[in-house]
Amino acid sequence: MEYTYIKLSDEEKEQLQKIKRSLKRENRIVTRAKIVLFLSEGKTYTEIMRFTDQSRASVAKWKKRFVAYGIEGLSDLPRSGKPRVVTARQEALVIEKACSKAEDGYTSWSQRRIAKSVGISQSKVNKILKDADLKPHTIEYWCGKSPDPEFEEKMTEIIGLYMNPPANALVLCVDEKTQIQALDRTQPELPLRQGNAKRQTATYKRNGVVSLVAALSVHKGEITAKTMESNNSSNFLSFLKSLGRKYPRKELHIIADNLSVHKHKDIKEWLSKKKNIHMHFTPTYSSWLNQIEIWFNILTKDVLKGGIWKSKEELVNQIMDYIKTYNMTRAKPFQWTYTGKVLTI
Repeated sequence: MEYTYIKLSDEEKEQLQKIKRSLKRENRIVTRAKIVLFLSEGKTYTEIMRFTDQSRASVAKWKKRFVAYGIEGLSDLPRSGKPRVVTARQEALVIEKACSKAEDGYTSWSQRRIAKSVGISQSKVNKILKDADLKPHTIEYWCGKSPDPEFEEKMTEIIGLYMNPPANALVLCVDEKTQIQALDRTQPELPLRQGNAKRQTATYKRNGVVSLVAALSVHKGEITAKTMESNNSSNFLSFLKSLGRKYPRKELHIIADNLSVHKHKDIKEWLSKKKNIHMHFTPTYSSWLNQIEIWFNILTKDVLKGGIWKSKEELVNQIMDYIKTYNMTRAKPFQWTYTGKVLTI
């Protein structure tokens, strides 16, 4: 066997390992780093060729280049011919366009249109934007500042109920998911098979809509829900009454958003007579504080996305069957975690 060995310093080995693990490095540079690392481990040319899918000549070439020039030798040599030059003005123009409102009716700039406008290649635009850490095609959403003057007070109250509820109290997060469509496809669904995904026609027909009102028991994870024809104060009051009957000996703290049906005069009048039921409203534009929204996302993923229903009744039955199964097998408190940076306004 033909063993070849390269001795690396600790610093060289660390640098090569970083290149090997990098997700941003070009694949050919990563391969060259792997070749050198394999050589330092005493692997044979045959083994390295098998591990890297490279030829013997290629392995020998990068061994020679590393021995002669170190890690810098793994980079490509300058190509012959005059390189295409991008001026400082063009670079500035690329960044300016990426950060400005797009033209000609577009919502945002694409690299192709920036390149055409500035007069350079798309690859150059890509490099300029990458170096400047700009991504005009990407949008990230965040929770903006609520205009509610009582934001801090309301938020603290709700978080307090989550973290340290009163004795003998039950904290319920309540909201509605409206306009759930009972969609059927115009052709039968084709089942999942080896090599083929489950397939549905792009055309569909509507078999009615359903609204769902639900309550999440924060410290147990249990869901109480019912479907309704429309979302109005009468139906919401009926649901609150059902919660009162379900938990007759509990002090109920109910968290809801600022929807007008939640604050209707009939509801206020009924609550005034119920000393054990207390309503807490999330601050304006802060329904994300309501944990039932987390469960609605789970419902959408598990039941609603891609579903097919021949009738509205079929949709209702599946939703209620799912809730029963969820309560029996998965219900538990949500654990809120946040590991990012503190956001400041």
